[in-house]
Amino acid sequence: MGWNSWDCYGTTVTEAEVLANAEFMADHLLHFGWDTIVVDIAWYDPAARAGGYNEKPGIDMDAWGRQLPATNRFPSAADGGGFAPLADRVHALGLRFGLHIMRGIPRTAVERALPVFELPGVTAADIADPASSCSWNPDNVGLNHAHPGAQAYYDAQVAQFAAWGVDFIKADDMLAPYHSREIEAYALAIARSGRPITLSLSPGTDLSLAHRDHLAGHAVLWRVSDDLWDRWEDIMGQFGRLARWAPHQRPGAWAGSDMLPLGRIGIRAERGEDRMSRLTPDEQRTMLTLWCVARSPLMFGGDLPSTPPETLALLTNPAVLRMHRDSHGQRELWRDDDTVVWSSVAGAEVDEPAALHVAVFNTGNTARDIHLPLSALGAPDRAATATDLWDGGQVTVADGGLTLRVPAHGCRLMQFSPPSTPGR
Repeated sequence: MGWNSWDCYGTTVTEAEVLANAEFMADHLLHFGWDTIVVDIAWYDPAARAGGYNEKPGIDMDAWGRQLPATNRFPSAADGGGFAPLADRVHALGLRFGLHIMRGIPRTAVERALPVFELPGVTAADIADPASSCSWNPDNVGLNHAHPGAQAYYDAQVAQFAAWGVDFIKADDMLAPYHSREIEAYALAIARSGRPITLSLSPGTDLSLAHRDHLAGHAVLWRVSDDLWDRWEDIMGQFGRLARWAPHQRPGAWAGSDMLPLGRIGIRAERGEDRMSRLTPDEQRTMLTLWCVARSPLMFGGDLPSTPPETLALLTNPAVLRMHRDSHGQRELWRDDDTVVWSSVAGAEVDEPAALHVAVFNTGNTARDIHLPLSALGAPDRAATATDLWDGGQVTVADGGLTLRVPAHGCRLMQFSPPSTPGR
């Protein structure tokens, strides 16, 4: 659970903006479990611009081709400080510090044939694989992992991140197409760094479950979709993806459905103008409910200091966050035209009776009543009332079920009490 600079600042976030979001998180969200601050792409490009990438980026890097923070945007990185001073400030707030990195090695390092750290006679040109470059970002080219210098480059890069105090790495251009050797090499570099760094992989456009075991063996988080923005069609696309991946969620191996484009976004982003999220309040609640019942990692994309109170309320609902943190058995129960129903079980996986969560989604364009028979939920002996986890209200169970009014593109999230146990 954290904040990422991409949806609001794209490639252009500054040190002051990172700190402002970190301070807000520490003051208002840390208590609820939000604890990670991530600087997204192009932190090494002093000429980074809103609306996309520079065709020929000017990458700040050291003598071994390792990226360095652009000091015009991150002034504390001057004089060799790197991200260490900023990470120290974030850590002092009780938070974790993360950064984004592209797969491979900077093109500029290859063009200059810069030496590979602690490998005499080996240069960036020797270990590069120009044919394996990213299709949408020009910063890097791939690495040739048949050459031992490729692993040495990642080892040196991650060692520098570890020395700076990095806790979280979002490694991009890893999954679409799927680069198994790159993933293995990056995981090995983290293991060799001596620092417990969380590895997150992106972007997983319709990522296949065939990669599940490999991912779980090398990363902690991975994306199952391309970038998601504040459009209803983007949210709709996640229902099927999460239905495939959610039953396989487990600690240390989490499938994610991208950032939450909520609050104020587009300030200097890749896409769109400075705006409040275009998702309606009901669509926003649907997104949070789906992410939480599916146990997707939560990365907030808006600028926290200018986030409206109603958005903060979505991020700080204790009952919903408890479901996200502590439930198990999450799955889609059924889908019937515009009705989608999910369930999960409260608490750790134990034999004792537990509360049942049921999320009911109306993906249609008009509000309507949706009837839920308890027998179809696998809960024929549940209590006579159910609790709405978003507003705390009670709904009466009658005739073996309950009927819920669900708004267009909206949802209801109910919790049924565990069955009563005689003598207790």
